[in-house]
Amino acid sequence: MCFLILKSMKNNKIILSLIPVMFTFFVMGFVDLVGTATNYIKEDFELSHTISNFLPSMVFFWFLIFSVPTGMLMNKIGRRKTVLLSLIINVLALFVPLINYSFISMLISFSLLGIGNTLMQVSINPLLSDIIRGDKLASSMTFGQFIKAIASFLAPIIASWAAKELGDWKLLFPIFMSTAMIALVWLSFTSIKEEGNKGSGSTFLQCFSLLGSKTIVYSFLGIMCHVGIDVGINVTAPKILMERLDILLDNAVYATSVYFLFRTIGSFFGAFILTRFSEKWFFGLSVTIMIVAIIGLFLFQSLLPIYVCIALIGVGNSNIFPIILSQAMLSMPDKKNEVSALMIMGLFGGTVFPLSMGILTDALNSQMGALLILSLGITYLAYLTLRLKDKIRQ
Repeated sequence: MCFLILKSMKNNKIILSLIPVMFTFFVMGFVDLVGTATNYIKEDFELSHTISNFLPSMVFFWFLIFSVPTGMLMNKIGRRKTVLLSLIINVLALFVPLINYSFISMLISFSLLGIGNTLMQVSINPLLSDIIRGDKLASSMTFGQFIKAIASFLAPIIASWAAKELGDWKLLFPIFMSTAMIALVWLSFTSIKEEGNKGSGSTFLQCFSLLGSKTIVYSFLGIMCHVGIDVGINVTAPKILMERLDILLDNAVYATSVYFLFRTIGSFFGAFILTRFSEKWFFGLSVTIMIVAIIGLFLFQSLLPIYVCIALIGVGNSNIFPIILSQAMLSMPDKKNEVSALMIMGLFGGTVFPLSMGILTDALNSQMGALLILSLGITYLAYLTLRLKDKIRQ
């Protein structure tokens, strides 16, 4: 997809602007290390499912608090500068565990990671829309999610390798921190012509008034469910293997890599598919795949079928976010900053789902509780399929 985009662009300035933005999408994927890290922290500090699931919830809690203020900030300082600020905060977040490793320090690290990722998620898609416009936006966002998913896929592999070969899974943090610093420097020297309402300012009331649109409300809830499923399966997949097959954590974390590997594959092919087929049709197909997979996770008790179901959820969930976000943004093209802020607030689903999953898992003493919560999110996405439009052109 990247080669097709670049091939279609004759302006070298556009190409030079697009590449560092796509590299920043890779840094965005660092937030998904929380799933792998949570499982290691749970063992290191002997935590319950409810308390351990509080860690990823701390990451995504900040999307509720900072999403709308970030949209307002973008209107004042611009989209590129907001992305740069997000990269600085991400670097700080990844530096904290290098100073001190404790439950409190990890709460601080994950909180900073959540704040930085909030700023990045809100600002990077509008920034991308300054480079790629119109009906190619959804496929370009999907390619960005493909790049993001590569980092998500690598996180558990690096952590497991570091734990087995070097005796410390936390070496994941300096590796990712160095990469974030490269992105920061690269984007700092990149010029991007921004369009929209920079300098016009917006208020909380103006942002939340957009919720008067049914498209925005349905999209917001859809993103909550998508992210809840994403974070939920990230945290739960290794636990399912450990519970049903008595597998050690260092091996069980590869279930997370399986999820993100197939999410990466799904994003890659989705970028092509979305240039040729209806977004509504593809969204429906993706949800159908997840329905089949979640049923399988309730039923199967052996390694290969469980891996297949985890992979199918990765494929199915891979293109949900860009389709929802692009439809929401293009439904109000003159309010991209505000719409993006509201949509990214929906990432708060990454707090609601893991906490609910942890509580129900402890109550039932089984990961079946977590799967029940995931099923609710998939059910809503099935309903949302009926509300999507076939095509929105800017």
